[in-house]
Amino acid sequence: MLFNSYEFLLFFLPATIAGYFFLNRFRAGNIWLVAASFFFYAWWRVEFLPLLFASVAVNFIVGRAVMRRAAMGLPTRTLLTAGIAFDLLLLGYFKYANFFAANVAPVFGIPAPVLDVILPIGISFFTFTQIAFLVDASHRKAAEPSVVNYALFVSYFPHLLAGPILHHREMMPQFADPTNKRVDWANVARGLTLLAIGLGKKVLIADEIAPVANAGYSALHILTFGDAWLTVICYTMQIYFDFSGYTDMALGMALMMNIRLPQNFDSPYRQRNLREFWRHWHMTLMRFLRDYVYIPLGGSRRGEAWTAFALVFTFALGGLWHGANWTFVLWGVVNGIGLVVVRWWSRAGIALPAIAAWAITFLFTNLAWVLFRAPDLATASGVFATLAGLHGFAGVAFPPTNYTLATLGIACVLAAMPRNSNRIVAEMTFGWPLQAATALLLAAGILSVGNPTEFLYFNF
Repeated sequence: MLFNSYEFLLFFLPATIAGYFFLNRFRAGNIWLVAASFFFYAWWRVEFLPLLFASVAVNFIVGRAVMRRAAMGLPTRTLLTAGIAFDLLLLGYFKYANFFAANVAPVFGIPAPVLDVILPIGISFFTFTQIAFLVDASHRKAAEPSVVNYALFVSYFPHLLAGPILHHREMMPQFADPTNKRVDWANVARGLTLLAIGLGKKVLIADEIAPVANAGYSALHILTFGDAWLTVICYTMQIYFDFSGYTDMALGMALMMNIRLPQNFDSPYRQRNLREFWRHWHMTLMRFLRDYVYIPLGGSRRGEAWTAFALVFTFALGGLWHGANWTFVLWGVVNGIGLVVVRWWSRAGIALPAIAAWAITFLFTNLAWVLFRAPDLATASGVFATLAGLHGFAGVAFPPTNYTLATLGIACVLAAMPRNSNRIVAEMTFGWPLQAATALLLAAGILSVGNPTEFLYFNF
């Protein structure tokens, strides 16, 4: 069930929110949300529902055992290792089995087996969420949750399929807070506005420019210099408005239930260096990688050479998390190297004019997205060659419609604005102009749904 579908917007979401507040009178609201979240997941492929059940159950049992042993001062390493191994084995089999088989088989001179493994949607997100919980449980940084609240923490439908990656410390208290069980019309209004903005980002902007990006990457043999740059810019805007649109919708619908999910984007394309970009893009993933990979590796505490290695390794792992393809790994490595360069540049004390710093950062980000979007390294290298003019400098051979170009222009302007969706909602004042604008945007989004397309991060 897609956020940008009629069945979700007109039936599932209103019924879930209404049922939640009604059943809170009988202290059953959280149970209702757990049931609704599992139903939401099963709508995609019901045969993967036992996988989600098993993941939640095993991590809850292991996490509780780890917490109790840690409280008694007993060793937790074995239990913790077993729990994390369980999570990584599930993720490894469903997400990376074909990838490793294809890369290992040639080493032994045998044909690569074709494994009929379907990627369960959202597995990367709920796996990382639970690994963080287990690690914190072993360090006595997690309070023992009830089984209902833990299941809700993992499966809560707004974040389940594509994030944000939740942290137990910021979510468990909210699920248990009795003041969150009553309707707060201010939160409903703010949440509905954020939902409308997110829906508009997806169906009015991202989906409109997506065909240009898709056409460029699927027709490399006829791609001109102008077409290549247009393709790259379109994807840069598509992935931002698609993913941040999903996040806005997730945060909005959660806020309507008085639950505040963590912010995931904060005007990343306005940033003037790569370090700041990654502090404002997919912020919850960056938090996870920082706290559970980079810092345990030693971070910046072991000298410049080790810091450089830790950055590149962390981002390579982040790239692999996105997908089982060498393009993702190389994308992560390139970003890690970029962060090392930024770190050294900053330490050298060399300052660039603000516009030059922004232009370099934005150009680097655009080019890095080529590796992220390309289906394979050969396609990526072909796009880079065309971008560099190695096949000539012809202009746009297949111009998009004026409407699509106008949408791309609006996307570029919106991405550069300092007041993003989260700030608009945080600073909004109530009154009929805002209500009218929200209603118009929501109506435009719903009317533009048509045949809903998946959000890009459903593939990760």
